[in-house]
Amino acid sequence: MHRWLPTALLTLVLSPAAAAPNIDPRPDPLGYLRQALAATCALEDPGAGALGERLGGAGILDRKAFGAAGWRRRYQLGWGDELVLIRHAPDGLLRRFAVEYHQRQPDDALRPVATAIAGSDCRIFHGRLMRYDLEGHAVEIELLGAGLAPSGAREPLNPPVPAGRDPGGVTVALFDSGLNYTLPTFSGRLARGRDGNALGYDFWELDARPFDNNPVGSAFFPVRHGTAVASVLIEEAPQVRLLPFRYPRPDMTRMADMVHGAFKTGARIVAMPMGSANRNDWAEFARAVRALSDHPHQMLFVVSAGNDGRNIDEDPVYPAALDLDNLLVVTSSDDLGRLAPGSNWGRESVDLMVPAEDLRIVDFTGAPGRGSGSSFAVPRVAALAARLLAANPGWRAPELKAAILARAQPPPGDGHSPVRHGWLADPTADALP
Repeated sequence: MHRWLPTALLTLVLSPAAAAPNIDPRPDPLGYLRQALAATCALEDPGAGALGERLGGAGILDRKAFGAAGWRRRYQLGWGDELVLIRHAPDGLLRRFAVEYHQRQPDDALRPVATAIAGSDCRIFHGRLMRYDLEGHAVEIELLGAGLAPSGAREPLNPPVPAGRDPGGVTVALFDSGLNYTLPTFSGRLARGRDGNALGYDFWELDARPFDNNPVGSAFFPVRHGTAVASVLIEEAPQVRLLPFRYPRPDMTRMADMVHGAFKTGARIVAMPMGSANRNDWAEFARAVRALSDHPHQMLFVVSAGNDGRNIDEDPVYPAALDLDNLLVVTSSDDLGRLAPGSNWGRESVDLMVPAEDLRIVDFTGAPGRGSGSSFAVPRVAALAARLLAANPGWRAPELKAAILARAQPPPGDGHSPVRHGWLADPTADALP
Protein backbone atom coordinates (compact mmCIF):
# COMPACT_ATOMS: atom_id res chain seq x y z
CA MET A 1 0.00 0.00 0.00
CA HIS A 2 1.39 3.39 -0.99
CA ARG A 3 1.35 6.02 1.73
CA TRP A 4 2.41 9.52 0.84
CA LEU A 5 3.95 11.78 3.46
CA PRO A 6 7.24 13.58 3.92
CA THR A 7 9.62 11.21 5.72
CA ALA A 8 9.66 13.28 8.90
CA LEU A 9 5.88 13.27 9.03
CA LEU A 10 5.67 9.55 8.39
CA THR A 11 7.88 8.99 11.42
CA LEU A 12 5.72 11.23 13.56
CA VAL A 13 2.48 9.56 12.52
CA LEU A 14 3.62 5.96 12.76
CA SER A 15 6.14 6.01 15.57
CA PRO A 16 5.11 5.65 19.22
CA ALA A 17 7.57 8.46 19.91
CA ALA A 18 5.08 10.85 18.30
CA ALA A 19 3.12 10.83 21.54
CA ALA A 20 6.11 11.90 23.63
CA PRO A 21 5.66 15.14 25.56
CA ASN A 22 7.00 18.45 24.23
CA ILE A 23 6.92 17.21 20.64
CA ASP A 24 4.76 19.13 18.18
CA PRO A 25 3.78 16.56 15.54
CA ARG A 26 2.70 19.17 13.00
CA PRO A 27 4.40 19.99 9.73
CA ASP A 28 5.47 23.26 8.25
CA PRO A 29 2.04 24.22 6.87
CA LEU A 30 3.19 25.68 3.57
CA GLY A 31 5.51 22.80 2.77
CA TYR A 32 2.78 20.36 3.67
CA LEU A 33 0.22 22.17 1.53
CA ARG A 34 2.51 22.03 -1.50
CA GLN A 35 2.93 18.28 -1.15
CA ALA A 36 -0.70 17.59 -0.31
CA LEU A 37 -1.84 19.50 -3.37
CA ALA A 38 0.68 17.77 -5.61
CA ALA A 39 -0.53 14.39 -4.37
CA THR A 40 -4.26 15.03 -4.85
CA CYS A 41 -4.95 17.74 -7.42
CA ALA A 42 -4.80 15.58 -10.54
CA LEU A 43 -7.14 12.91 -9.17
CA GLU A 44 -10.45 13.54 -10.91
CA ASP A 45 -12.85 11.67 -8.62
CA PRO A 46 -11.02 9.21 -6.39
CA GLY A 47 -12.72 7.41 -3.58
CA ALA A 48 -12.41 8.98 -0.17
CA GLY A 49 -10.14 6.17 0.93
CA ALA A 50 -7.79 6.66 -2.01
CA LEU A 51 -7.29 10.29 -1.11
CA GLY A 52 -6.87 9.38 2.54
CA GLU A 53 -4.07 6.98 1.63
CA ARG A 54 -2.28 9.72 -0.28
CA LEU A 55 -2.55 11.88 2.81
CA GLY A 56 -0.86 9.30 5.01
CA GLY A 57 -3.92 7.39 6.14
CA ALA A 58 -6.07 10.42 6.90
CA GLY A 59 -9.66 9.67 7.84
CA ILE A 60 -12.57 11.20 5.97
CA LEU A 61 -14.80 13.41 8.15
CA ASP A 62 -17.29 14.66 5.59
CA ARG A 63 -17.75 15.00 1.86
CA LYS A 64 -19.94 17.06 -0.42
CA ALA A 65 -20.43 16.68 -4.16
CA PHE A 66 -21.30 19.56 -6.49
CA GLY A 67 -22.61 17.33 -9.25
CA ALA A 68 -20.34 17.54 -12.27
CA ALA A 69 -18.87 20.79 -10.93
CA GLY A 70 -16.57 19.24 -8.32
CA TRP A 71 -16.49 18.27 -4.66
CA ARG A 72 -15.35 19.21 -1.16
CA ARG A 73 -13.81 16.76 1.33
CA ARG A 74 -12.56 17.18 4.86
CA TYR A 75 -9.99 14.84 6.42
CA GLN A 76 -8.55 14.37 9.87
CA LEU A 77 -4.82 13.79 9.81
CA GLY A 78 -3.05 11.36 12.07
CA TRP A 79 -2.04 14.01 14.58
CA GLY A 80 -5.51 15.59 14.86
CA ASP A 81 -5.24 18.48 12.43
CA GLU A 82 -7.60 18.74 9.47
CA LEU A 83 -7.18 19.17 5.75
CA VAL A 84 -9.91 20.40 3.40
CA LEU A 85 -9.75 19.66 -0.33
CA ILE A 86 -12.00 21.58 -2.74
CA ARG A 87 -12.19 20.76 -6.44
CA HIS A 88 -13.92 23.22 -8.81
CA ALA A 89 -14.55 21.56 -12.15
CA PRO A 90 -17.45 23.05 -14.16
CA ASP A 91 -18.60 20.57 -16.81
CA GLY A 92 -16.08 18.13 -15.39
CA LEU A 93 -13.06 20.22 -16.40
CA LEU A 94 -10.72 21.24 -13.59
CA ARG A 95 -10.55 25.00 -13.12
CA ARG A 96 -9.31 25.36 -9.58
CA PHE A 97 -8.13 23.13 -6.75
CA ALA A 98 -7.75 24.37 -3.19
CA VAL A 99 -6.27 22.83 -0.06
CA GLU A 100 -6.81 24.26 3.43
CA TYR A 101 -4.86 23.38 6.54
CA HIS A 102 -6.40 23.72 10.03
CA GLN A 103 -4.45 23.04 13.23
CA ARG A 104 -5.97 21.41 16.31
CA GLN A 105 -5.50 23.51 19.46
CA PRO A 106 -5.11 22.27 23.06
CA ASP A 107 -8.76 23.16 23.74
CA ASP A 108 -9.74 20.99 20.72
CA ALA A 109 -10.68 24.02 18.62
CA LEU A 110 -9.46 24.23 15.04
CA ARG A 111 -7.36 27.17 13.90
CA PRO A 112 -7.25 27.97 10.17
CA VAL A 113 -3.59 28.27 9.22
CA ALA A 114 -3.05 28.33 5.47
CA THR A 115 -4.58 27.63 2.08
CA ALA A 116 -3.10 26.96 -1.35
CA ILE A 117 -4.96 27.40 -4.65
CA ALA A 118 -3.94 25.87 -7.96
CA GLY A 119 -5.25 26.32 -11.48
CA SER A 120 -6.19 23.74 -14.09
CA ASP A 121 -2.51 22.77 -14.43
CA CYS A 122 -2.28 22.00 -10.69
CA ARG A 123 0.31 24.73 -10.21
CA ILE A 124 -0.18 26.92 -7.18
CA PHE A 125 -0.88 30.52 -8.17
CA HIS A 126 -2.13 31.92 -4.86
CA GLY A 127 -2.15 31.19 -1.16
CA ARG A 128 -3.00 32.73 2.19
CA LEU A 129 -1.34 32.36 5.57
CA MET A 130 -3.07 33.40 8.78
CA ARG A 131 -1.01 35.30 11.35
CA TYR A 132 -1.89 35.15 15.06
CA ASP A 133 -0.79 37.14 18.09
CA LEU A 134 0.51 35.59 21.31
CA GLU A 135 -3.02 35.31 22.68
CA GLY A 136 -4.17 33.31 19.68
CA HIS A 137 -6.17 36.06 17.97
CA ALA A 138 -5.98 36.24 14.18
CA VAL A 139 -4.43 39.61 13.34
CA GLU A 140 -3.75 39.50 9.59
CA ILE A 141 -3.72 37.40 6.45
CA GLU A 142 -0.46 37.19 4.54
CA LEU A 143 -1.08 36.93 0.78
CA LEU A 144 1.16 34.49 -1.08
CA GLY A 145 2.02 34.26 -4.74
CA ALA A 146 2.98 31.48 -7.14
CA GLY A 147 4.30 28.43 -5.35
CA LEU A 148 3.30 30.06 -2.04
CA ALA A 149 6.14 32.56 -2.30
CA PRO A 150 5.73 35.71 -0.14
CA SER A 151 4.15 38.61 -2.02
CA GLY A 152 4.65 41.25 0.64
CA ALA A 153 0.92 41.99 0.73
CA ARG A 154 -1.16 41.58 3.88
CA GLU A 155 -4.77 42.09 4.89
CA PRO A 156 -5.41 43.28 8.46
CA LEU A 157 -8.05 41.51 10.51
CA ASN A 158 -8.24 43.54 13.72
CA PRO A 159 -6.10 46.70 13.57
CA PRO A 160 -6.27 49.56 16.08
CA VAL A 161 -8.77 52.32 15.43
CA PRO A 162 -6.97 55.50 14.28
CA ALA A 163 -6.99 58.45 16.65
CA GLY A 164 -9.38 61.28 15.92
CA ARG A 165 -12.03 63.68 17.14
CA ASP A 166 -15.78 63.32 17.21
CA PRO A 167 -17.20 64.81 13.98
CA GLY A 168 -20.65 65.70 15.29
CA GLY A 169 -23.75 65.27 13.17
CA VAL A 170 -26.66 62.85 13.18
CA THR A 171 -25.54 59.50 14.61
CA VAL A 172 -26.22 56.54 12.33
CA ALA A 173 -25.40 53.08 13.65
CA LEU A 174 -24.39 50.46 11.11
CA PHE A 175 -25.14 46.86 12.10
CA ASP A 176 -23.07 44.78 9.69
CA SER A 177 -19.84 42.81 9.32
CA GLY A 178 -17.84 45.77 10.57
CA LEU A 179 -15.96 48.61 8.88
CA ASN A 180 -12.47 49.25 7.58
CA TYR A 181 -12.09 52.26 9.83
CA THR A 182 -8.45 52.71 8.81
CA LEU A 183 -9.58 54.24 5.50
CA PRO A 184 -9.62 58.06 5.53
CA THR A 185 -13.11 57.91 4.01
CA PHE A 186 -14.42 56.71 7.38
CA SER A 187 -11.89 57.49 10.11
CA GLY A 188 -12.89 61.16 10.27
CA ARG A 189 -16.61 60.37 10.61
CA LEU A 190 -16.43 57.86 13.47
CA ALA A 191 -18.51 58.55 16.57
CA ARG A 192 -16.10 59.18 19.44
CA GLY A 193 -16.22 59.95 23.13
CA ARG A 194 -14.73 63.00 24.82
CA ASP A 195 -11.42 61.16 25.13
CA GLY A 196 -11.29 60.66 21.36
CA ASN A 197 -11.82 56.92 21.56
CA ALA A 198 -14.15 55.51 18.92
CA LEU A 199 -17.50 54.30 20.26
CA GLY A 200 -18.07 51.48 17.78
CA TYR A 201 -17.94 47.93 19.09
CA ASP A 202 -17.36 44.38 17.91
CA PHE A 203 -20.17 42.24 19.33
CA TRP A 204 -18.69 39.17 17.62
CA GLU A 205 -15.30 39.21 19.33
CA LEU A 206 -16.32 41.53 22.18
CA ASP A 207 -13.73 44.23 21.74
CA ALA A 208 -13.62 47.87 20.64
CA ARG A 209 -12.36 47.09 17.12
CA PRO A 210 -15.38 46.45 14.86
CA PHE A 211 -13.22 45.74 11.83
CA ASP A 212 -14.88 44.52 8.64
CA ASN A 213 -14.53 40.74 8.69
CA ASN A 214 -17.10 38.00 8.20
CA PRO A 215 -15.21 34.66 8.13
CA VAL A 216 -18.24 32.36 8.11
CA GLY A 217 -17.81 31.25 4.49
CA SER A 218 -14.01 31.14 4.70
CA ALA A 219 -11.56 32.48 7.25
CA PHE A 220 -9.05 32.86 4.41
CA PHE A 221 -11.42 34.90 2.23
CA PRO A 222 -13.66 36.80 4.66
CA VAL A 223 -16.60 38.76 3.32
CA ARG A 224 -16.06 42.51 3.66
CA HIS A 225 -19.63 43.80 3.41
CA GLY A 226 -19.90 46.65 5.88
CA THR A 227 -17.26 48.88 4.30
CA ALA A 228 -18.99 48.94 0.92
CA VAL A 229 -22.36 49.67 2.52
CA ALA A 230 -20.92 52.46 4.67
CA SER A 231 -19.35 54.08 1.61
CA VAL A 232 -22.80 54.65 0.09
CA LEU A 233 -24.03 56.12 3.37
CA ILE A 234 -21.08 58.52 3.60
CA GLU A 235 -21.42 59.47 -0.07
CA GLU A 236 -25.07 60.47 0.29
CA ALA A 237 -24.93 61.85 3.84
CA PRO A 238 -21.33 63.05 4.30
CA GLN A 239 -22.05 64.76 7.63
CA VAL A 240 -23.22 61.68 9.55
CA ARG A 241 -21.60 60.55 12.77
CA LEU A 242 -20.94 56.88 12.02
CA LEU A 243 -21.25 54.20 14.71
CA PRO A 244 -20.08 50.80 13.35
CA PHE A 245 -21.21 47.72 15.25
CA ARG A 246 -20.03 44.27 14.10
CA TYR A 247 -22.87 41.81 14.45
CA PRO A 248 -22.58 38.80 16.83
CA ARG A 249 -22.81 35.77 14.56
CA PRO A 250 -21.60 33.36 17.32
CA ASP A 251 -24.38 34.48 19.68
CA MET A 252 -27.31 36.34 18.17
CA THR A 253 -28.78 37.04 21.62
CA ARG A 254 -26.19 39.83 21.73
CA MET A 255 -28.31 41.71 19.19
CA ALA A 256 -30.13 43.11 22.23
CA ASP A 257 -26.84 44.55 23.47
CA MET A 258 -26.28 46.09 20.04
CA VAL A 259 -29.66 47.80 20.13
CA HIS A 260 -29.11 49.17 23.64
CA GLY A 261 -25.54 50.15 22.77
CA ALA A 262 -26.68 52.14 19.75
CA PHE A 263 -29.37 53.84 21.82
CA LYS A 264 -27.00 54.80 24.64
CA THR A 265 -24.51 56.21 22.13
CA GLY A 266 -27.13 58.54 20.68
CA ALA A 267 -28.02 56.78 17.45
CA ARG A 268 -31.34 57.89 15.99
CA ILE A 269 -31.04 55.78 12.84
CA VAL A 270 -29.81 52.21 12.48
CA ALA A 271 -28.82 50.81 9.08
CA MET A 272 -29.24 47.02 8.96
CA PRO A 273 -28.29 45.43 5.62
CA MET A 274 -28.58 41.95 7.06
CA GLY A 275 -31.01 39.15 7.84
CA SER A 276 -31.68 35.42 8.00
CA ALA A 277 -34.53 32.96 7.65
CA ASN A 278 -34.36 31.93 11.31
CA ARG A 279 -36.83 33.94 13.38
CA ASN A 280 -35.19 32.75 16.61
CA ASP A 281 -32.02 34.62 15.64
CA TRP A 282 -33.93 37.86 16.07
CA ALA A 283 -35.95 37.23 19.23
CA GLU A 284 -33.68 39.28 21.51
CA PHE A 285 -33.37 42.01 18.91
CA ALA A 286 -37.16 42.31 18.74
CA ARG A 287 -37.48 42.42 22.54
CA ALA A 288 -34.89 45.16 22.79
CA VAL A 289 -36.54 47.26 20.08
CA ARG A 290 -39.95 46.93 21.73
CA ALA A 291 -38.48 47.84 25.12
CA LEU A 292 -37.40 51.21 23.69
CA SER A 293 -40.50 51.81 21.58
CA ASP A 294 -41.99 54.51 23.83
CA HIS A 295 -38.81 56.50 24.33
CA PRO A 296 -38.78 60.02 22.83
CA HIS A 297 -35.53 59.17 21.06
CA GLN A 298 -36.82 55.93 19.60
CA MET A 299 -34.57 54.75 16.76
CA LEU A 300 -35.60 54.13 13.16
CA PHE A 301 -34.25 50.82 11.80
CA VAL A 302 -33.72 50.72 8.04
CA VAL A 303 -33.64 47.02 7.14
CA SER A 304 -32.93 45.12 3.92
CA ALA A 305 -35.55 42.78 2.50
CA GLY A 306 -32.88 40.38 1.25
CA ASN A 307 -31.71 39.02 -2.08
CA ASP A 308 -33.26 35.56 -2.37
CA GLY A 309 -35.75 36.41 -5.12
CA ARG A 310 -38.75 35.58 -2.93
CA ASN A 311 -41.93 36.99 -1.49
CA ILE A 312 -41.12 37.46 2.18
CA ASP A 313 -44.81 37.77 3.06
CA GLU A 314 -45.01 34.05 2.29
CA ASP A 315 -41.43 32.97 2.95
CA PRO A 316 -40.16 35.36 5.63
CA VAL A 317 -36.73 36.84 6.10
CA TYR A 318 -35.93 38.41 9.46
CA PRO A 319 -35.78 41.02 10.86
CA ALA A 320 -37.56 42.42 7.79
CA ALA A 321 -40.72 40.39 8.47
CA LEU A 322 -40.96 41.33 12.15
CA ASP A 323 -44.00 43.34 13.23
CA LEU A 324 -42.19 46.41 14.57
CA ASP A 325 -43.50 49.91 13.91
CA ASN A 326 -40.07 51.53 13.71
CA LEU A 327 -38.75 49.21 11.00
CA LEU A 328 -38.49 50.59 7.47
CA VAL A 329 -37.89 47.68 5.09
CA VAL A 330 -36.34 48.37 1.69
CA THR A 331 -35.48 46.42 -1.42
CA SER A 332 -33.64 47.16 -4.65
CA SER A 333 -35.06 48.37 -7.95
CA ASP A 334 -33.45 49.32 -11.22
CA ASP A 335 -33.46 52.94 -12.36
CA LEU A 336 -36.80 52.43 -14.13
CA GLY A 337 -38.65 51.37 -11.00
CA ARG A 338 -38.68 47.64 -11.69
CA LEU A 339 -37.86 45.17 -8.94
CA ALA A 340 -34.21 44.23 -9.37
CA PRO A 341 -33.47 40.60 -10.31
CA GLY A 342 -32.96 38.53 -7.17
CA SER A 343 -34.33 41.17 -4.80
CA ASN A 344 -37.01 40.14 -2.31
CA TRP A 345 -40.44 41.72 -2.23
CA GLY A 346 -43.67 41.63 -0.24
CA ARG A 347 -46.77 43.84 -0.34
CA GLU A 348 -47.06 43.65 3.44
CA SER A 349 -43.51 43.20 4.71
CA VAL A 350 -41.52 45.48 2.37
CA ASP A 351 -42.10 49.23 2.45
CA LEU A 352 -40.08 50.67 -0.42
CA MET A 353 -38.20 49.93 -3.60
CA VAL A 354 -35.08 52.07 -4.05
CA PRO A 355 -32.66 52.19 -7.01
CA ALA A 356 -29.69 50.22 -5.69
CA GLU A 357 -28.16 48.47 -8.70
CA ASP A 358 -24.63 49.07 -9.94
CA LEU A 359 -23.97 51.80 -7.39
CA ARG A 360 -20.55 53.32 -6.95
CA ILE A 361 -18.93 52.07 -3.77
CA VAL A 362 -15.59 52.10 -1.99
CA ASP A 363 -14.47 48.55 -1.30
CA PHE A 364 -12.58 47.17 1.69
CA THR A 365 -9.21 48.18 0.22
CA GLY A 366 -10.32 51.74 -0.50
CA ALA A 367 -10.59 51.10 -4.23
CA PRO A 368 -13.65 52.15 -6.25
CA GLY A 369 -16.11 49.42 -7.13
CA ARG A 370 -19.76 48.68 -7.85
CA GLY A 371 -22.45 47.23 -5.61
CA SER A 372 -25.99 45.98 -6.14
CA GLY A 373 -28.85 44.56 -4.09
CA SER A 374 -31.13 45.37 -1.20
CA SER A 375 -28.11 45.76 1.09
CA PHE A 376 -27.28 48.93 -0.83
CA ALA A 377 -30.83 50.22 -0.70
CA VAL A 378 -30.38 50.42 3.08
CA PRO A 379 -27.64 53.11 3.19
CA ARG A 380 -29.46 55.19 0.57
CA VAL A 381 -32.57 55.39 2.74
CA ALA A 382 -30.55 55.73 5.96
CA ALA A 383 -28.71 58.67 4.37
CA LEU A 384 -32.02 60.30 3.44
CA ALA A 385 -33.22 59.78 7.01
CA ALA A 386 -30.03 61.38 8.37
CA ARG A 387 -30.40 64.45 6.16
CA LEU A 388 -34.06 64.84 7.09
CA LEU A 389 -33.28 64.47 10.79
CA ALA A 390 -30.48 67.03 10.56
CA ALA A 391 -33.00 69.48 9.11
CA ASN A 392 -35.72 68.47 11.59
CA PRO A 393 -33.94 67.44 14.81
CA GLY A 394 -37.17 67.34 16.80
CA TRP A 395 -38.66 64.54 14.72
CA ARG A 396 -39.23 61.19 16.37
CA ALA A 397 -38.97 57.88 14.55
CA PRO A 398 -42.67 57.78 13.47
CA GLU A 399 -42.42 61.26 11.94
CA LEU A 400 -39.15 60.43 10.21
CA LYS A 401 -40.56 57.21 8.79
CA ALA A 402 -43.72 58.99 7.60
CA ALA A 403 -41.67 61.70 5.88
CA ILE A 404 -39.71 59.08 3.95
CA LEU A 405 -42.78 57.07 2.97
CA ALA A 406 -44.48 60.27 1.76
CA ARG A 407 -41.85 60.41 -1.00
CA ALA A 408 -42.88 57.06 -2.45
CA GLN A 409 -44.59 56.93 -5.83
CA PRO A 410 -46.27 54.17 -7.80
CA PRO A 411 -43.70 52.52 -10.05
CA PRO A 412 -43.87 53.41 -13.76
CA GLY A 413 -45.85 51.24 -16.12
CA ASP A 414 -49.07 49.73 -14.87
CA GLY A 415 -48.47 51.12 -11.39
CA HIS A 416 -48.52 47.68 -9.81
CA SER A 417 -46.11 47.65 -6.90
CA PRO A 418 -44.57 44.51 -5.39
CA VAL A 419 -44.04 46.46 -2.15
CA ARG A 420 -46.34 48.25 0.26
CA HIS A 421 -45.71 51.94 -0.36
CA GLY A 422 -44.09 52.10 -3.79
CA TRP A 423 -40.91 53.39 -5.37
CA LEU A 424 -38.51 56.02 -4.06
CA ALA A 425 -37.09 57.16 -7.38
CA ASP A 426 -34.36 59.45 -6.04
CA PRO A 427 -33.41 59.05 -2.38
CA THR A 428 -30.89 61.90 -2.70
CA ALA A 429 -33.74 64.39 -3.18
CA ASP A 430 -34.78 65.78 0.20
CA ALA A 431 -37.80 67.68 -1.12
CA LEU A 432 -41.12 65.98 -1.68
CA PRO A 433 -41.74 65.04 -5.33
